[in-house]
Amino acid sequence: MKLRKSEDPFPGRGVALILLCISGMKAETARYSVPEEGERGSFVVNIRKDLGLTGEELSARQARLVPDGEKQYLQLNQHTGDLVVREQMDREELCGQSEPCLVHFEVLLESPLQSFRAEVRLIDINDHAPVFLNKEIVLKVPESAMPETRFLLESAQDPDVGNNSLQHYSISSNEYFHVYSWRRNDGRRYAELVLNRALDREQQAEVAFSITAVDGGTPPRSGTALIRVIVLDINDNSPIFTQSVYKVSVKENSSQDAIVVVVSASDLDSGTNGEVAYSIFQNSEENLETFKINTETGQIRLKKTLDYEETKSYEIDVQATDGGGLSTHCKVEVQVEDVNDNAPEVIITSLTSTLSEASPPNTVVALFNVRDRDSGDNGRTTCELAGEQPFSISLLAADAYALVTSEALDREEVAKYNVTVRARDKGSPALSSSKTLLVRLLDVNDNAPTFTQDIYTMVISENEPAGTSLGRLRATDADTGENARVRYAIEVPSPGTPAAASFMSVDVDSGTVRTLRPLDYEKVHAFELVVRASDSGSPSLSTQAVLCVMVQDQNDNAPVVLHPPRDSSAAGELVPRWAPSGYLVAKVVAVDADAGQNAWLSYQLAKATEPGLFRVGEQSGEVRTARAVTERDSPRQRLIVLVRDRGQPPRSTTATLAFTLVHDFSDAFLQQNQDPVSRQQPQAAKDDLLTTYLIASLGCISSLFLLSVLALATAKLCKARLQAHLSPPSPSCYTDGDFVGDGLDVAGMGSLSPAYRYEVCLTTGSGRSEFQFLRPVLLSSQSSAEVGPDKNEDPLCSSQPAGEREAYANAFLEGRRLAYRWTSALAKPRVVDREERGQTRSSCRLCL
Repeated sequence: MKLRKSEDPFPGRGVALILLCISGMKAETARYSVPEEGERGSFVVNIRKDLGLTGEELSARQARLVPDGEKQYLQLNQHTGDLVVREQMDREELCGQSEPCLVHFEVLLESPLQSFRAEVRLIDINDHAPVFLNKEIVLKVPESAMPETRFLLESAQDPDVGNNSLQHYSISSNEYFHVYSWRRNDGRRYAELVLNRALDREQQAEVAFSITAVDGGTPPRSGTALIRVIVLDINDNSPIFTQSVYKVSVKENSSQDAIVVVVSASDLDSGTNGEVAYSIFQNSEENLETFKINTETGQIRLKKTLDYEETKSYEIDVQATDGGGLSTHCKVEVQVEDVNDNAPEVIITSLTSTLSEASPPNTVVALFNVRDRDSGDNGRTTCELAGEQPFSISLLAADAYALVTSEALDREEVAKYNVTVRARDKGSPALSSSKTLLVRLLDVNDNAPTFTQDIYTMVISENEPAGTSLGRLRATDADTGENARVRYAIEVPSPGTPAAASFMSVDVDSGTVRTLRPLDYEKVHAFELVVRASDSGSPSLSTQAVLCVMVQDQNDNAPVVLHPPRDSSAAGELVPRWAPSGYLVAKVVAVDADAGQNAWLSYQLAKATEPGLFRVGEQSGEVRTARAVTERDSPRQRLIVLVRDRGQPPRSTTATLAFTLVHDFSDAFLQQNQDPVSRQQPQAAKDDLLTTYLIASLGCISSLFLLSVLALATAKLCKARLQAHLSPPSPSCYTDGDFVGDGLDVAGMGSLSPAYRYEVCLTTGSGRSEFQFLRPVLLSSQSSAEVGPDKNEDPLCSSQPAGEREAYANAFLEGRRLAYRWTSALAKPRVVDREERGQTRSSCRLCL
């Protein structure tokens, strides 16, 4: 079967196809046609060209067909654009006698969402023949009927329309009657039988012939019935209706059995011939199903309720018959008045149930139609949204609307919307209906993770093993799914910055901060890291926070003694026996690499040769005499000082101090020489080290040897010349005669030869004095000659009083002790602080 696109049934109106524009522009409807009763799969039209799309575009945009009603009669091929029949369509079943019979539908396209409105007109085919409801029609005609008298016949029924409907009637040949065909207001045809000549009951009591109803189809179809005309004896008067046409209006909401109209007819005859009976002439099966008449009173009542939307008017033929068989007819025209009994209906044709929160305003969410079966104001509708929501309704065409977004959406504020569309008509009272649409918002990665704190401060004790947990970072993301999955990382520091990131790690999923290695407070007190929280969206969003790690000190360092050094001389400090109580003997200096309480040091005397002789300052570390030194005290004193910090648990170390109690200079030498063996071993080691230094020094200055000799010779010559001009020795110098005279045998103690003089320069302080230099002082020839071999005293020195000589002897003893310390320092250089260097120095020349 070849189908064709129908011509526009409305002359002068062009058929155009315009895609739906969301801007609110109305779209015209494309019109097609197809014969009814088409087989499944029958081709209707190819709409691809009308849409202006290729086959690939049609498929990519997921074109689909949305029917206007519940049942879908047509089907769209997405690949070819062919519109075909899905279910066989019977025009008479779908539309009855209404013309044109239209099947409405929409074609929806996505990306972007567009709607194509179209309708298919069902073309009637001549698939029904006219049918008489009664195969035998009986007419009673009095023999007195005059020629040209008309008799109304029952109409044949043909559900087809147009040319395929009933077109005319014909009767078989007879000498008494012929037939006329007439058209009613609704387009239907009915027949009237016309008497050609007078009847004579005595000649022929009954006349029979057939009637044929023919439609205009190709080929034409027809239906027949038998007509029997019974000739009655004379009845002078027929019933007469008060009106030939009764016009009445009935509201469609009238109840069943309500009175529609009362017809009335009278007969001038008397007796039985004057009695009138009423009946509805069977011209329509629908009329017989809808109305009933009281045969005696002529009241026409409703057998069922009326529906304006199905039938807007009725034509009823009423027959009045007297007792003699004479009858007459009248017409009752019933107009059904529309009542606002149908609420508007919201029909969703397309719905996007999930919508991206990033959708811009005017994004189409749904397409829907509003249908009201009423007419006039009762059928005019308006649409609105219930509540305040970011949506609006846009009018696309008559009764076609689009639900669009009116502003930007944010899923984090509202994740879903229940959008209620309310349709209301303009009837009185107004009727309304509503439909709720559920719109869920799809998440877009538009929110970066947010840390719960801008700065995280975590504390860890030093020396904790690698993998120790400090705490947990926490960041939240308002998005959902992968967009809310937060991953943590430590920012890579820029080149040149401290690699603090090597100390810590952050679990990528949980944000737990752990150490990568043990930390040492003495090296790192605190550090900062920049941590980043990134989501898993595309593109990924991130934020930063600062992680401050404070290292807590632990008491992992014992105190370290700086003074006295551990390799100090066994002789240690010299303490005069006349030292009073509180005399400062020495000071222990110690430090602790820890901090805070762990570095607070306290000193206490752990062990001593004479426990009651010395005391140690708990905070200062100063070693002082606890009482005056007596003759009973051992000349050699050894102290062990315990240095302890205040950590938990406390750590400690010891410092060993050795003191020698001496009376005077000679006593110092005697004490030092009592244990030569104990001094030989460390002294030998020091001598070996000193020799190494000397050899290295000689090697370095060998190139300057000649210059040194020349410089020395020149210095001696200059010195010899200057000695003649120098003043005599000062009274502070002692000759060997002075010492010998006092009974001090210096030569016998291993001291220097009396042929030399030494100049000892020392500070004015105590045992901390630094030995600066020790050099021979050459005597001039004049002084040597003056003394002579027979003289044992230097006249200058001998002139000093005995008290002053004893003071100078003690000074010499102190100088000797400093010389000993200086010799020991050659093996291990000693750092001298600035205070000691800055002290005022005094020198004394001792002459031996």
